[in-house]
Amino acid sequence: MRRILQKPYVYWIIGIFISYIFINLLISGFYQTIPLIIAYAGSINWLELIISIIFSITIGSLVSINAVYAFIKYKERQQWKKCKEAGVLTGLGTLGGLATGFCPLCITGLFPLIFGLLGISFSFAALPLKGIEIQLLVIIILSLSLYLLNKK
Repeated sequence: MRRILQKPYVYWIIGIFISYIFINLLISGFYQTIPLIIAYAGSINWLELIISIIFSITIGSLVSINAVYAFIKYKERQQWKKCKEAGVLTGLGTLGGLATGFCPLCITGLFPLIFGLLGISFSFAALPLKGIEIQLLVIIILSLSLYLLNKK
């Protein structure tokens, strides 16, 4: 695990993290929501918004760490089968993170966008914690993936 903090890999982690955050901003349209947040600051549940943004940054960090660590483990073993489960979980976590966006309640995200193309109305606002539970599930999946990579 310490190898990911060495010089070439730490640059990859930073690059993947920035790319993930940028793609997440584009897909979710959060950049369009920022002026609305400022305009309607009095009616926003700040706790939910801050938790959601912290979870999104955590997901981005875990995605980048998992990707680099899976690459390191693959290079060590030269066998994809031993890293396959962790790679699948990392992919699921990445898609789940992109699905929720930065704020699952106030923006589109990937799943509502795809369902909207199919004519199905969907919003994370219908969930009990307004989509934060999806982000928490994604964090658990990515943590499990990191555990599986570290275990092998």
